[in-house]
Amino acid sequence: MSEADLNIEANIKKVAEKIRQLRIDSNYSSYENFAFENEINRVQYWRVESGKNITLKTFFKILSIHNITPEEFFKDFT
Repeated sequence: MSEADLNIEANIKKVAEKIRQLRIDSNYSSYENFAFENEINRVQYWRVESGKNITLKTFFKILSIHNITPEEFFKDFT
């Protein structure tokens, strides 16, 4: 795997971990409950938190649920 691919994988992992932390910070211990209550397919949301698959539509929906902007979400990324 190239260095560029490794960097991409590392960034995907950061995004997934941050989304997971947003859920936890919102007092949802279960990704399933969060997904259900916010009308996101449970399997799709599990993939998001696992860094397996995320669409921009789902990403922006998650940001909207947490009332944060993309700029706020990515402010700590380097």
